[in-house]
Amino acid sequence: MRFASTLSAAAEPARALERAMGELREALGGAEPDLLTCFASPAHAARAAELAARLRAGFPRALLLGCTARSVIGGGRELEDAPGLALFGASLPGVELRPFQLGPEALPAPGAARAFLSRALGIAPGDGWQLVLLADPFSADVESLLVGFDEGLPGVPVVGGLASGGDAPGANALWLGDALRRDGVVGVAFRGPLEIDSVVAQGCRPIGQPMFVTRCQGALLEEVDGRRPLDVLNELYAAAPAAEQALFRHSLFLGVEMRAEREAYGRGDFLVRNLTGADPERGALGVAALLREREVVQFHLRDAESAAQDLGERLARYGRHPDVRGALLFSCLGRGSPLYGEPDHDSRAFRTQVADVPIGGFFCNGEIGPIEGRAFLHGYTSAFAIFRAPG
Repeated sequence: MRFASTLSAAAEPARALERAMGELREALGGAEPDLLTCFASPAHAARAAELAARLRAGFPRALLLGCTARSVIGGGRELEDAPGLALFGASLPGVELRPFQLGPEALPAPGAARAFLSRALGIAPGDGWQLVLLADPFSADVESLLVGFDEGLPGVPVVGGLASGGDAPGANALWLGDALRRDGVVGVAFRGPLEIDSVVAQGCRPIGQPMFVTRCQGALLEEVDGRRPLDVLNELYAAAPAAEQALFRHSLFLGVEMRAEREAYGRGDFLVRNLTGADPERGALGVAALLREREVVQFHLRDAESAAQDLGERLARYGRHPDVRGALLFSCLGRGSPLYGEPDHDSRAFRTQVADVPIGGFFCNGEIGPIEGRAFLHGYTSAFAIFRAPG
């Protein structure tokens, strides 16, 4: 099992591709890749069909998976808002790779997910499959699809991201084998002597205290611990230092418990969701999640320090693994230099804390990764798909 990752910052597409392919061959040491991921900035992906054809000709045995990306990750670098082409190759002896693609209209009906996914993907729960998927943000209802995965393929790991770089429907490219799509979802299912672990860092810290939802309607939070949530929030704001108060205006979220009946809650124990609005008269808050009475919620804030600490804790919890061979990083467009003030932060943290291995990936319009065993679509998150030998 061998992995390699390269990145070319050459502005001219043909030169960038030639350089990246040459470096990938050298890094693989003569091994032929079975999987090849390509993440290309809009300047390079403008010739998407030609790019894919050259990659398939250069690596005929490899299954190609990739998409457009505003910023790309490879070769030990995170290249942001600039022309870039990142390749990630993996030689995976004995591993079965099963590609799949779904159009934007192809979603499993409630209660029929298992049969649909078995038919559409050709896989079933309990067969040892693990999934990496990419999606177009304009056409794919990824959140509904992930609900279907959870229903039809419970326990199957799912990691991935939404293409970026295109600013209108049809502007993004998705590559899968010989196919070039402009919508929907593409992905690869893996089975065999390979483990794909995940680390998902949502980049937030809790504030205030955990609270029970005592009244709600769908995504409307009406009461927590018998109080109006907006009143609780106003008290937190009044007690916060000035620097923290500024975060309330643009980096305030609600965490929703993912495991009931915990005795204590801390950073990373919640699914972090956006606040979608407020009703001052009723003191209610809109949340980008369906709520249930008696579940625990807590307000969260995000800043650079919180994001770095959260990632560090997630990586430390995973620990150093001698069997890790490579990783894909799906990071939010709002992370990287805009958040930390410096490039390469999250990939460097992974190499320092887990393993100094090849990392490929891109900055996404949404990140896919599991929390407490269920896959969700996230924002402002870094989700790692970690490839390691079984053991």
